[in-house]
Amino acid sequence: MKIIEGFERAESALSRLAPTPEVAGFDEREPAVRQIIEDVRRRGDAALFDYTLKFDRVRLTSLEVSRAQIKKAYREVNAKLVSALRLAAERIRAFHTAQKEAIRGGVAQPGLRQLIRPLERVGVYVPGGTASYPSTALMTAIPARVAGVKEIILVTPPGSNGTIPRLTLVAADIAQVDRVFALGGAQAIAALAFGTESIPKVDKICGPGNIYVLLAKKLVYGVVGIDGLQGPSEVLIIADESANAAYCAADLLAQAEHDALAAAILVTTSRRLADEVNQEIERQLASLPRKSIAVQSLRKGIIAVVASMKEAIELANLYAPEHLCLMVNRPSAYINKISNAGCIVAGKKATVVLGDYVAGPSHVLPTSGTARFTSPLNVLDFIKLTNVITVDDATLRKLGPAAQALAVAEGLDAHARAVERRLKADRRRN
Repeated sequence: MKIIEGFERAESALSRLAPTPEVAGFDEREPAVRQIIEDVRRRGDAALFDYTLKFDRVRLTSLEVSRAQIKKAYREVNAKLVSALRLAAERIRAFHTAQKEAIRGGVAQPGLRQLIRPLERVGVYVPGGTASYPSTALMTAIPARVAGVKEIILVTPPGSNGTIPRLTLVAADIAQVDRVFALGGAQAIAALAFGTESIPKVDKICGPGNIYVLLAKKLVYGVVGIDGLQGPSEVLIIADESANAAYCAADLLAQAEHDALAAAILVTTSRRLADEVNQEIERQLASLPRKSIAVQSLRKGIIAVVASMKEAIELANLYAPEHLCLMVNRPSAYINKISNAGCIVAGKKATVVLGDYVAGPSHVLPTSGTARFTSPLNVLDFIKLTNVITVDDATLRKLGPAAQALAVAEGLDAHARAVERRLKADRRRN
């Protein structure tokens, strides 16, 4: 990985001067995605079958996975893997239940309150096709179920044999998903947004995917809600001279093997550690099955050597990473100084991987610097608030004249008259 020395050079390298084109502006693939969405909206299931054949090279006769297929998946999955999924599900459920309890009280003031209501139906997208991501099924569906969502629809691309990976089916069942469909890409997002003969229209779509999924979510936003536009995965490690070089290298590689576009960054106060981490990366790469992907990612990777922890934290807040790993002495002394990060992982044995699978919080996190203003997927993504304003005679007398004056000032006479009519009626009674 490239080593950069000095705060100013590191600041320049880590500054996100503009959001990625696919999020903020025009992406060259957007017209094709827009066409897919419109085709699915018009032709429904017929378009879904056509696109599945075209992109996944699979000819399906049915999109929905039957309960019998899900039950069969349990018999074909290693028992230890099922136990691991159950452990992860238990921890994810416990974390989000605690969050739900913390917000249960809502707002209550004289004449004012808020109703907390779960969404009716949610669609979750689980990446697939060339790989299996059962953890994403857990990390999206369980917070929705805890929030009280009535119906959860899961879509995930079929493999080359036309089936969904068995482990993903088991995870979907453990997460209490209601229906599972073998469908991926922009066409899956369109189906969830508009509904087809087979797939019901949802209120919100959640979950990460490739660039076509991201663009589709962007284009259907407004027709449905979305959780965000998740880009390639990122990790930024802050390490001091006490850090274990092998651990640092292992977590950088764990991020780099996700995707050639994944971002792996180390910010350290030790030049010695920077050199050791580079050496460790070379050693560990040699036996990595996904070496070719990791190498492409690491070519863009950065190791920044700075003078102090203060500078390291300033760089982290500037970059606003998806994952921030604190491999330092006394990490608790620095956590409150981090203002921009999707997830902070700290401790002597800190590794992002536990957060990816079993720690408890959802691994669906803000990327591309959006941690500056948005949050990880959580219970709040699956509820909506309704304000309730109760107006009695006393409230009208107290607030009505001010509301009337402001309405007149804004030139909205009907607003003012609506209040005045009630005030006059009140004065006549009294």
